[in-house]
Amino acid sequence: MAIRRTITGFSNPLVKFLRSLRDKKHRRREKRFLAEGLRLLTDARECGKVPEILVMATGREPHPLLDAMEHAVERAGGDVVEMDLELLAKVTGKDNPQTVAGVFAEFDTSLSAIDRSRAPIWLVAQALRDPGNLGTMLRTGDAVGAGGLILLDDCVDPFSVEAVRASMGAIFTQQLATARWEDFITWLRAGKGQLVAASLRDSTDYRGAPYAAPCFLMVGNESQGLPAAYEDACDLRVTIPMLGRADSLNAAVAGAVLAYEALAHFRRH
Repeated sequence: MAIRRTITGFSNPLVKFLRSLRDKKHRRREKRFLAEGLRLLTDARECGKVPEILVMATGREPHPLLDAMEHAVERAGGDVVEMDLELLAKVTGKDNPQTVAGVFAEFDTSLSAIDRSRAPIWLVAQALRDPGNLGTMLRTGDAVGAGGLILLDDCVDPFSVEAVRASMGAIFTQQLATARWEDFITWLRAGKGQLVAASLRDSTDYRGAPYAAPCFLMVGNESQGLPAAYEDACDLRVTIPMLGRADSLNAAVAGAVLAYEALAHFRRH
């Protein structure tokens, strides 16, 4: 049975819990994360993921999607909580917060949860540090029909408020995995899969390259790129021509360019 309540005080334990989810240490301990916005939460609901706690601002405008969200949370036995907008701003850390937020259980991010045959394209990022780039790669994966995003080594936390916000809901539509390089390459070579690196070294032009499904498109750290050993282990290295003064694209943009070229290749063939 759902619990519905109104919170008015900043010292309320639930408010402190919600605020704590902005910190990586507490997210990992609780295995929970915070997502904001009716559109994002609706994407989650349509993917079969319902928040354990639904937080709404008092005095919000009525909306049929919000009604549907409330009913879904109540059917799942979750909590529905109301608080004023100023208190919600303290929770989310935004001066102009969304009028609805939700607490979700973290997903299984193990490689064993991935069915590589489910999609022809998968995105891989190594040591990605910017939550905006992570969110953009999730959105790109959703746009090209990729299976998901695999994060290698010490990447930014995909469940941070900033990364979830930047994903615009794609964190719920894309499968997410985290792994060390050694575990990933062992897992990849145990089955079918072509590993493609965005590289400047002994590379083929990304246009017309022989992509093969399932294709794992890998980009490196924003400032350092991929380690040479990682590039050497790839089946194919491709380069995106730079016609101006810049020597490389933003990591997330490079991933998007390669993903759309691979998609075009599969459509042609």
